[in-house]
Amino acid sequence: MTSGRAKKNVKRKITVLILWALLIALCLSAEAQQPKKISRVGLLIAGSASYMSASINSFRHGLRELGYIEGKTVLIEERFADAKLDRLTGLAAELVDRNVDVVVTAGTPGVEAWKKATKTIPIVFVAVGDPVASGMVSSLARPGGNITGISQFAPELSGKRLEILKEAFPKVTRVAYLWTPELPGTGLRGMEDVAQFLGLQVQSLEVRSPNDLDAAFEAALRERSEALTAATAPVINTHHKRILNFAMSRHLPAIYSQKDWVESGGLMSYGVSFDALFRRAAIYVDKILKGAKAADLPVEQPTKFELVINLKAAQELGFKIPPKVLMWADKVIK
Repeated sequence: MTSGRAKKNVKRKITVLILWALLIALCLSAEAQQPKKISRVGLLIAGSASYMSASINSFRHGLRELGYIEGKTVLIEERFADAKLDRLTGLAAELVDRNVDVVVTAGTPGVEAWKKATKTIPIVFVAVGDPVASGMVSSLARPGGNITGISQFAPELSGKRLEILKEAFPKVTRVAYLWTPELPGTGLRGMEDVAQFLGLQVQSLEVRSPNDLDAAFEAALRERSEALTAATAPVINTHHKRILNFAMSRHLPAIYSQKDWVESGGLMSYGVSFDALFRRAAIYVDKILKGAKAADLPVEQPTKFELVINLKAAQELGFKIPPKVLMWADKVIK
């Protein structure tokens, strides 16, 4: 009898194990059949798709490195204002209607438009001026609200560009500066003291729309500016080829803020890498999609700057870049 009872117990245990195995298999099957949530990431860009393509590709590459597969685990909704800043508010509203989980933008205008559209959906910015002074965030360490990202605040950069320009072209005494008054961080701050020290005069040329460019070019020629530099601003970036053509046609030494200009035929650039900023933005997006709050993610500041020189352009213009300046360069295009 004992042997028979033992056999029944063994059979009962086996039956229970089989039932448990079937139950687990059914649960796993059901879980596998349930579609995983696809994250939606918005891109709200003040400039044009063509100008920002390299930076956006860097952002996509950053997401891929973090394990995201576009179309399967993440969808990217792109919106471009083509330097028409009044369009940004409507584009931001479109992204809210698309139920995006997080948005990435470049520059202050995109952040301002997003603030009007929503107070809850997080936004990651790149390349803004001073986010604290502008009221964008409470502090760099604890931004608060739904806004965080990577600042481009480095007012000394504009002065550094003048230093490089003067070192490369010692005879230059007057420099034309293209900038947009409405955008924080694009003004003469950081330039005037350096310009005075270097014995340079800076000619302020305000560019609010593409229509202002021709007038700015005429003013630069009329007042005999001997060199050119430009701020980072949507309208300026979008129409950078017009600026490059003007500087080349008038044989003006020029230094810009982004290497894209030099890769498009410009002479020199010194500034932060937009591609690197967008790649870094992917890390912020990943953290937010995994549950982190924008309010708790510290704002980063740029730490790496690069000097790019186009020797081919210099040769075409008949310029000779001093060896000392070439030694400073992070990249030389030949």
